[in-house]
Amino acid sequence: MHRCPNPFTTFKTPWSLSLSNPMGGINTFFLFIFLTLFLVGNGEQDAQIKALQTTVGSSLATADGFQSVLIRRAYKTIQAFKKKITYDPKNITKTWRGKNICRDYKGFLCDVRPDVNQTAIAGVKFNNYNFNGPNLTLTELITGLPDIVFFHANSNNFTGSIPTNLNKLKYFFELDLSNNNFSGRFPTEVLRANKLLFLDLRFNTFVGTVPSQVFGLKVDLLFINNNNFIQRLPANLGNTTALYLTLANNKFIGGIPPSIGQASNTLLEVLFLNNRLNGCLPYEIGFLKKATVFDVGFNRLHGPIPRSFQCLRKMELLNLAHNRFSGVVPEAVCSLPNLSNFTLSYNFFTQVGPQCRKLIKKGILNVDRNCISGLPYQRRRAVCSRFFATSQSCPNARSLTLVPCRQGLSDGELASSDIESTAPSPAPAQAPRRGSYGALSPH
Repeated sequence: MHRCPNPFTTFKTPWSLSLSNPMGGINTFFLFIFLTLFLVGNGEQDAQIKALQTTVGSSLATADGFQSVLIRRAYKTIQAFKKKITYDPKNITKTWRGKNICRDYKGFLCDVRPDVNQTAIAGVKFNNYNFNGPNLTLTELITGLPDIVFFHANSNNFTGSIPTNLNKLKYFFELDLSNNNFSGRFPTEVLRANKLLFLDLRFNTFVGTVPSQVFGLKVDLLFINNNNFIQRLPANLGNTTALYLTLANNKFIGGIPPSIGQASNTLLEVLFLNNRLNGCLPYEIGFLKKATVFDVGFNRLHGPIPRSFQCLRKMELLNLAHNRFSGVVPEAVCSLPNLSNFTLSYNFFTQVGPQCRKLIKKGILNVDRNCISGLPYQRRRAVCSRFFATSQSCPNARSLTLVPCRQGLSDGELASSDIESTAPSPAPAQAPRRGSYGALSPH
């Protein structure tokens, strides 16, 4: 698990960053916000927030005892919201008393807005508070806190609609509504939040389709897994700027769009697992030169592994298990230098070469329940025979031999010296704890 310093003490404040340089550095800053507030434990989060709260001064305090007029405005909003909460198992709202919000109120983070030199509510962190109440909605709360940079509310019982004025929140960069009770169609209101860098809607019960405009948002993280979306993946999927993209555990159908290759300069981890995807993998996946995780497990994909996968030089975890893939496992893919977890189980592969067998022996490559002669734990011969009697072909079979990192040459045109004969010996296979896989847990 990543451990990061407090972003508010290491970097500029969110407001000063957006004001002084709105186009530069912001992605790095908010990636650290994500790593701190999403990946570290709740105890550490609370300690970090408490430390920040004690550093916020009483800039431009009001005559009636509030730290600023912005805090006075926030006080009214918070007290109105407090009345809606009828279930508070951690007694969080008992701290929402008095006028010193920045010091006393759990779940709220303050900072000084440099453009007006006033203390304001910079962020809301309700993660795991499990708030509930009749018709517990967020519209009035978010609308009444116009200075917030982030709103994190994982694991509560919020419902209803999302505010329509997110575009008017000048500094709003992160929205986490995961593991709540939101339902219905995709909340198109988030498309108005044109400054978002982090959008997390996982573990709700959204249905229908995801608008193609979602993949045009300039986000660093996009988590929409564990809903009930059902559609073909939009053709513009590759337009996403996300570093971490998680679409797992939905009902997406069809193939992976070739446009995925357009995300070559940004995409680090992508999870398609446990959907209803079919067809063959596009060779354009080989353009993902920065990707470290690619997971299409538990789908209905078929065909061979594209030769372009040998271009995934930074790949660490590659999961194609529980599909209908077949053919020879490419030796060049087994030679990827950083590969530490390569899972091909429950497919119909027929052959592995010496390099792949080395990975099997090291526990890096799993080929259980395939059709590989001479290896243990394979499918029964009759099962393999039935599959190959009805197996499907790929419509653009020629493209599956292309190797884009070799200037478009097909694999057959490569010299043997172009492929590493041996790979470094990484640690035994163990799925690392990552941002994307962490998103598969509701909390």
